[in-house]
Amino acid sequence: MSKPKQISVRAAGCRYTLVCGAGVSGQAHRWLQELGPATGRFILTSPRVWRAVGPALSRGLRLRKGQPVIFMKDGEVAKTLQTVESLCRALSRAGADRQALLVAVGGGVVGDVAGFVAASYLRGVKLVHVPTTLVAQVDSSIGGKTGVNLPEGKNLVGAFYPPRQVLIDPLLLRTLPPREFRGGLAEVIKYGVIADKALFAYLEANIERILARDARALSHVITRSAAIKARVVSRDERESGLREILNYGHTFGHALESATAYRRFQHGEAVAWGMMAAALLGHEARITPAQDAARIIALVRRLHPLPAWPAVHPAHLLRAMGRDKKTRGGNLRFVLSPALGQARTYDAIPLPLVERVLRHAPHLMEPPAKIHA
Repeated sequence: MSKPKQISVRAAGCRYTLVCGAGVSGQAHRWLQELGPATGRFILTSPRVWRAVGPALSRGLRLRKGQPVIFMKDGEVAKTLQTVESLCRALSRAGADRQALLVAVGGGVVGDVAGFVAASYLRGVKLVHVPTTLVAQVDSSIGGKTGVNLPEGKNLVGAFYPPRQVLIDPLLLRTLPPREFRGGLAEVIKYGVIADKALFAYLEANIERILARDARALSHVITRSAAIKARVVSRDERESGLREILNYGHTFGHALESATAYRRFQHGEAVAWGMMAAALLGHEARITPAQDAARIIALVRRLHPLPAWPAVHPAHLLRAMGRDKKTRGGNLRFVLSPALGQARTYDAIPLPLVERVLRHAPHLMEPPAKIHA
């Protein structure tokens, strides 16, 4: 195993480390020892994830025989306050105290819920993420945002609660279903759009290698994406300014998830559609150059297949957007890209322009995707 890359993240009152490298999960016990003593390690995961990675990770964590593992469902519909209550009660029954260490093993749903549980149980216990999906490795496990959904919208209840450590191991992606892997690549593309035009160009040139899970190409884009996320959240932990750029494509994407009751799209798939819609909106608003918008849409299209855009009236999607966390005073705010490698939040986009994009968006996966200046 090559030497892992360690990336420091600054949070309020503390720093934590992202440990990135093939095989780091197999040495999880060693890395967790760096956090100091704990009265117990409590694994929170899903049955599906644990079947795939549990045997190897148990060895890496040096779990004792019979040590309990706490399970939850890992679908978006499981991100509820009821799930948080049941997990807190499970920790209590298992004897977890304030010096306990909660190890979240799974994708974004497990990480979001486990983070909220860690923030809430006994008013805060130590948390470590072992992300097992591409979305979680490059995005959701980094930055301390935790939360659950309400029927009215996604992630409306939660807390900022930084982990003590994140172990990012590309080898854990070997069993990831192709659909989840493609969805995760949407978040990687996002980093190229908002912060690194060289990464975007690398993705254009190497997307087939990455889709084939070429180890070197995959390790490069994961580490680069994680470093971008770490840099952004270190400068703006609480999403008061710069961090909003991480939501590129998410205003559209969250609306698609909410409008379909979180049952049609995996998160990355909704973000993929959202990025294409954001590129088109940026072009229509004369913010994103036509060539850049076309490149964004063309690259996202190479993640096909994606679930089809739902047969939902634009007015319904606009209402869902109105509940987005970036909305201020009832005004929709969109993260758009004035140039590849850059992004800003805009709050004066005319609603008729947004409606026009929503009417055209269902056709963005249909070839050819041409945008005329």
